[in-house]
Amino acid sequence: MLFDRRLFLAAGAAALLAGCTQTGLLFRNATPGSGLLVPDTDEPFRVAPVDLSRIPPQYRRQFVADPTGEPPGTIVVDPDARFLYLVMKDGEALRYGVGVGREGFGWSGTARIARKAKWPTWTPPVEMQQRDPMAREYADGMPGGPANPLGARALYLYQGGRDTLYRIHGTAEPDSIGRAVSSGCIRLLNADVIDLYDRVPIGTRVVVRPSHGGFGGFVAQLKSSVGM
Repeated sequence: MLFDRRLFLAAGAAALLAGCTQTGLLFRNATPGSGLLVPDTDEPFRVAPVDLSRIPPQYRRQFVADPTGEPPGTIVVDPDARFLYLVMKDGEALRYGVGVGREGFGWSGTARIARKAKWPTWTPPVEMQQRDPMAREYADGMPGGPANPLGARALYLYQGGRDTLYRIHGTAEPDSIGRAVSSGCIRLLNADVIDLYDRVPIGTRVVVRPSHGGFGGFVAQLKSSVGM
């Protein structure tokens, strides 16, 4: 995965620009009456509340009629629509809004969750270490925490016993939800990825739909999102 410099500097520097029928909103993770999304769980690090007014309504966690046709328990990622579905029983799905990084547009197929991690360690790829002195500081891994680009949780997708390098992970950047972003695979709000993590076991089947925009479409969307 590529590194999001905004997270590395804790929002202190610019991001890297080159190179992962509705039945009602779920507000049980919001502080009653506040419109703030917070995790239900006790965490070793602070998860900043998210003002839901900053998240377009379609990208807020909610139950919807299942559009996927997949068996209950399946995760379906639609990178072009910026949705992740967890298929439920009785024709419903739990839909999460996501931000999609370059790697998120670049791989599609069916995989399984082979590993799950809370506040995961992030290790920058060798090619990033070669070009970025700050990344080299974390050659042995960046410990989990608020500045870690993988956020509060990570789900690791494997296919045929091999790591696809595709990750479903958290983010502390609410404005990235529903957008093409510079790096990473599929990112959810930290409160949402915590919720998803607790719902799915190791071995969960994940279907990643192909992106019809392709990498060229990603570049165009990224330029649009940053006003280029």
